[in-house]
Amino acid sequence: MSVDIQSSWRIGPVEIPSRIVLAPMAGVSVQAFRRQGRRFGAGLVCSEMVSCAGLSHGNERTLGYLRIGRDETPLAVQIFGSEPQVMAEAARMVEDAGADMVDINFGCPVRKVTKTGAGATLLEEPDRACRIVEAVAAAVDVPVTVKMRRGLSDGSRAALAVGPQLVEAGAAALTLHPRSAKQMYTGTADHSLTTELVRLVGVPVIASGDVTSRTRAQQLLDETGCAAVMVGRAAQGNPWAVGEIAGANDGEPSREEVVAELVLFMRATAHELGPDRATGFLKKFYGWYLGRGRFPKPFKQELVQLATLTEVEERLFAAAPGAMSALARLEGELPAEDDVLLDLPISIYGGG
Repeated sequence: MSVDIQSSWRIGPVEIPSRIVLAPMAGVSVQAFRRQGRRFGAGLVCSEMVSCAGLSHGNERTLGYLRIGRDETPLAVQIFGSEPQVMAEAARMVEDAGADMVDINFGCPVRKVTKTGAGATLLEEPDRACRIVEAVAAAVDVPVTVKMRRGLSDGSRAALAVGPQLVEAGAAALTLHPRSAKQMYTGTADHSLTTELVRLVGVPVIASGDVTSRTRAQQLLDETGCAAVMVGRAAQGNPWAVGEIAGANDGEPSREEVVAELVLFMRATAHELGPDRATGFLKKFYGWYLGRGRFPKPFKQELVQLATLTEVEERLFAAAPGAMSALARLEGELPAEDDVLLDLPISIYGGG
């Protein structure tokens, strides 16, 4: 029986309204990105991975990742590290900030993470991985989930060996991106491993990797038995991909729609990070939004050279004047700011 992408499901006590999960992506998954994903149909959104060491040391920028709004829940905040008690302390901070789940990263392939004994390296240290999950699960009342790669090397089946152990240690759900750490993002994701993992564990499994269309998402749900699919790179500067998978829209957006969404994202990011940080952060998004044949290639380079976000906005509106009214409609549909932020001492979580 085919699973409806728009049907609800659960991780522990948390009800998730659709089978689409927006991936945690470093340098991408800021609050503005997560809120956008929810508007386009993602049932669960995730923060980018947060250093447990940064949280335990009270690093101001790291604390900024704990800024959470009502309109982005259900939300998982992902943490990484290699010491069980430090991870447990970070998990308590995540729960206190209002996250619905704590996700543990056992999948990051980037050298600066793996060399510390964190990320995908922990798939080769199952005892330590299980101690981390046990410590985190004991520290919080919200569900604890784990995101994994298949293993460090090509052809590895480490995730299938470790996955059931992590569930026994307290993981309420598992996400599998069936590429090796060595592969990074090359080649294709081997979802035959996802099928095997689903059969091995009694908790929801989320399939990650190469989810780029509704057809592919439905295929993975039906063929692997996974509970949900995770959308990652396909959503970068392209929330319409999430909407297409959710069945909310079909076809390419107009130039006016693209500019309206980009400007809305720019404004929200500037509010979150501050104009100075946002100016540099947003530059990679211009190519993502304006590519795919939507605008001429030189236009993106022109925007990158502009010194302020105000200048970027002016140039975008000059290229697509109808975007102003489209943006006004979008802003009119957003919840008021007072209805968004959780009742927290939010000033310390200002994205500093």
